[in-house]
Amino acid sequence: MTRLGTASPSTAPRRAHVATLVALGLVAGYLSGLFGVGGGIIVVPALLALGYDQRRAAGTSVAAILPTSIVGTVAYGLAGHVDWIAGIALAVGVIVGAQIGSFLLARLSRSALFWSFLVFLVFSAASLWFSVPSRDGAIDITAWTISGLALAGVITGILSGVLGVGGGIIVVPALMFFFGAGDLIAKGTSLFMMIPGSLSGTIGNARRRNVDVRGGLCVGVAACVASPLGLLTASAITPLASNIVFSALLAAIIVQLVVRNLRRR
Repeated sequence: MTRLGTASPSTAPRRAHVATLVALGLVAGYLSGLFGVGGGIIVVPALLALGYDQRRAAGTSVAAILPTSIVGTVAYGLAGHVDWIAGIALAVGVIVGAQIGSFLLARLSRSALFWSFLVFLVFSAASLWFSVPSRDGAIDITAWTISGLALAGVITGILSGVLGVGGGIIVVPALMFFFGAGDLIAKGTSLFMMIPGSLSGTIGNARRRNVDVRGGLCVGVAACVASPLGLLTASAITPLASNIVFSALLAAIIVQLVVRNLRRR
């Protein structure tokens, strides 16, 4: 028996856990709106710190990306910053790639998943500087462009399924560097692409029991609240400033993951 208004020992940790997930979602949602990413680069390391294993953290992150990407797409779409044709071409590839990624997630070792995620973060930080940030570029839609976008979607879907990221960290620099998109168009189109990719990956992960659906919903719904604020910030700062801030964030995450892994050893 517990006194009225007093949490039992079993419920208090649960409430603390939910509160932590909600706080994580708010941070991930803001970054999603600011950088056009799903937030997996923040969510996966945070879930690992909360005790999730690498597979479950990746699967839960993919589930959390779905509501975030929907809200982010609406916000960017209303502002006219989504290339719908390019997004559909990317989405077709992502749906296929996400199934392959969820299949690999269930079979790769935890060590391989961890180091793959770390290498991915390093490459992502470097890829931000492959192109000079622009705000005025547009994607020239041709048959070759659509084919290239679909292929990029397949690769993104595979990495998304394996690593638990939405794929925006891959697609945003690719759209700017290879397809000539401006930074806001690249971010909005990336978020649109994540909707079917997240749904496809979550279905595959659920079949293999590599997802905490409730945890993903806590993170994802909270992220929806902060995502529009991230868009307002993205519109207010220059593309160069956005690259600098995002690179610093990735560097901090990489250092934190390496230090924690060394302490475990």
